[in-house]
Amino acid sequence: MKKFSIAIILMALSFQTIAQVYQASNFGVKSDGVTLNTRSIQAGIDFISAQGGGVLEISVGRYLTGSIFLKDNVELRLLEGAVLVGSTNPYDYDMVEGNYGFILAKGQKNISVKGKGVIDGRGFDCALNFLNLVHLGFLEDTTKNDRVTKRPKLIYFRECENVEIEGVNLRNSAEWTLVTDQCENLTISGILLDSKNYWNNDGLDIVDCRHVLIKDSFIDASDDAICFKSHSAEHLCEDIEVRNCVARSSASGFKFGTVSRGGFKDIRIINNKVYDTHRSAITIQSVDGGEVENIFVDNLEAVNTSNAIYLRTGIRWNNGKKGYLKNITLSNIKVEVPLGKADAGYSYEGPIEDLPRNISPSGIVGIPDIPIENVVLKNVEIIYPGGGNKNYAYRGTSPEEIDSIPEMIDVYPEFSQFKELPAWGLFIRHAKGITLDNVRLVAGAKDYRPAVVADDVDGLVIKDLKTDEPASKSKKQVVKNNVK
Repeated sequence: MKKFSIAIILMALSFQTIAQVYQASNFGVKSDGVTLNTRSIQAGIDFISAQGGGVLEISVGRYLTGSIFLKDNVELRLLEGAVLVGSTNPYDYDMVEGNYGFILAKGQKNISVKGKGVIDGRGFDCALNFLNLVHLGFLEDTTKNDRVTKRPKLIYFRECENVEIEGVNLRNSAEWTLVTDQCENLTISGILLDSKNYWNNDGLDIVDCRHVLIKDSFIDASDDAICFKSHSAEHLCEDIEVRNCVARSSASGFKFGTVSRGGFKDIRIINNKVYDTHRSAITIQSVDGGEVENIFVDNLEAVNTSNAIYLRTGIRWNNGKKGYLKNITLSNIKVEVPLGKADAGYSYEGPIEDLPRNISPSGIVGIPDIPIENVVLKNVEIIYPGGGNKNYAYRGTSPEEIDSIPEMIDVYPEFSQFKELPAWGLFIRHAKGITLDNVRLVAGAKDYRPAVVADDVDGLVIKDLKTDEPASKSKKQVVKNNVK
């Protein structure tokens, strides 16, 4: 915490040198929503940086632009009523490290985007125009499914230091919305992010960054809301705190991965809420050789979320590197899992999960070579609909039936990947040092499965486990197979 606080203080001091305010109109920037302002805005940014730093202030109006690049010691300030509007012409966008972006930066220091204004990527129209170029043969769609993998991110900062993003309203990205990649000393605070008008619209993607604070923000995305990624085996996400945020997603609320090459260490997720989320409230994964440890989640409330917790190891893109997942504490958590589709009615819903299966339990699921180690669930309540029907999908709890559950070590990790699992509340497999302390599992209707199934666990400690399932008073709710 001392290291984190010092980094934030130093960053704040560095921004105190930014004082001179320059009006965007002085550089010929037009607020008519029609004039393409890319060169004028860039001229302002370049001039201010060359003077040693300052603020480019954009006042009330609509400002059409393509890609702009932030430079050292420059703050882009959008006053209330100012709307920065993205061009829908694909040829108005530039790349950094293979990523198209609306607002871009690489290798810059002391940069910020602040204010109460709006940055609107007009992502749906922009994405369709990219798709049209695919159909014309000018671009290649590597996925071959008419989604086009490379589209402009709303903000993409790479290898930058001392970055602040504060107060702005981020809307309608054509792809991932706010991405920081290998950045250091980053603060994101008080933002409103609404980006659910196309496929694969992540909210926040924190990629291999160090010393990060995310607070007091609202994220509504058609893909993962707040996502930590590790694209490089030589880097990792480290010393990060997320506090007082609200997230909604047609994928996961908080996600570590899926790409997890370097890893995630010393991350704190405190006092947050998740709602109407199609997949997990929180999922932590190491499937690409990443080193994942010291993750602390406290005071998380999730309502209408299809899964509560999913921890997973695997071997997917490891390239010979053996990762791990250990030292995870999940405390003071309450999750309500619905019977129906949690994101039904949103513009881009998540896909139907693997069927047939009854409602999936939470999972702590390692693989034989990479068990998940030292996990504490303390003061956790998960409310399920129950009602699992063995005539629809069935998995028994005999040793032979548990052993028949496939390992699936090299596939995309998702809580529903095994289809039917033999527990309605919590499934633990290939793990060491698992503690359940004051855990309450509630089923709304009678389920044919027990609440908890543990398989191949070395060191399972259960303190005050409560299960509540109708018409199941004498039912054995904890089944252990090869457990110490």
